[in-house]
Amino acid sequence: MMKTDVRELEDGYEVDIELPGFGKDEISIELEKGNLTVSAARSEERETADKKSSYIRRERYSGNMSRSFYVGENMTEKDIHARFENGVLTLSVPKTPQAAVETVRKVAID
Repeated sequence: MMKTDVRELEDGYEVDIELPGFGKDEISIELEKGNLTVSAARSEERETADKKSSYIRRERYSGNMSRSFYVGENMTEKDIHARFENGVLTLSVPKTPQAAVETVRKVAID
């Protein structure tokens, strides 16, 4: 499970996702049709590098997980900034301007 905090700032949002034990190369961020998806995958092979011992108990997560957020269809990958430090992925997402609500216009009848 990705523990996530979302903070609203004056000009955008800051998303912190806890990914302890993951490396930067095991995390992927994709933007498609206004959905921002963060995925993390870690294989068990990485954990078993030492073949001379065996585990009595394992509490670290191995596998795949993902989380999606709707950020708006006008957002591009250049708008979103990501930083990974001390097991926390921080995403900075700007607020998208709201589409103007169209006013009802009457068509004149000749």
